[in-house]
Amino acid sequence: MESHSKAIAWDCKPFLALSSLELHRCLALRCAVFVVEQRCPYQEADYKDEHSLHVMGWQDNELVAYARIVAPGISYKEVSLGRVATVYALRGVGIGKLLMKETMRMILEHYGDVPVRISAQSYLQRFYESFGFACIGQEYQEDDIPHIEMLRRPLLGA
Repeated sequence: MESHSKAIAWDCKPFLALSSLELHRCLALRCAVFVVEQRCPYQEADYKDEHSLHVMGWQDNELVAYARIVAPGISYKEVSLGRVATVYALRGVGIGKLLMKETMRMILEHYGDVPVRISAQSYLQRFYESFGFACIGQEYQEDDIPHIEMLRRPLLGA
């Protein structure tokens, strides 16, 4: 990846609509970020994918950004999101913010103005606060990484 100025094509699909290539690219990016980079061996394929929408950002036919929107009742009673990831080569140029904006837009489009709960790595607290999330509860360890539970309340009501 040499340029971050090229347009990103966004797509959002339920699990069964993903092609085998798209699924492979999603899992490869997630493993590169959460297993290899963070040196955290864990069960990456956790059976939540089939109950999720998959937000994908493509640039020159390469997956550069990904997030998973999990249906309510699977991880939490609320809609949740996770596996928010961007390719290493393009970090620090705003693609993560674009990914979150697109993900929040997809939540609004598919679920409406609903609460959204996340388990965020603690060092990303301010990043998620910039999208309206607030900490609830105390910091905890998940896979030996500090996390904080966060909730984004509906914009228009309770």
